[in-house]
Amino acid sequence: MSHGYAGTTDQYLARLRRIEGQVRGLQRMVADGDYCIDILTQVSAAQSALDSVAMCLLKDHMSHCIVAAAQESDEAARIKIDEATKAIARLVKS
Repeated sequence: MSHGYAGTTDQYLARLRRIEGQVRGLQRMVADGDYCIDILTQVSAAQSALDSVAMCLLKDHMSHCIVAAAQESDEAARIKIDEATKAIARLVKS
């Protein structure tokens, strides 16, 4: 079974690599003893970028996986919706 993001894998990987670069930059900032507020600003930017990836993945999941499950059966749809609900709860909690 393919995933909802299958057509945009390269875009997701590029975004995650940029975030990885941001995190490496944060490590450098801490190692260099940069000003706390500057580091916190960059932490916020990295968190925001990860949240954006998560929201896009969630949208892809709903558009592809949940729709496909709904076409399969009501029970399959309920399972996928429950999965998505739990994922959203974890995102909101973090």
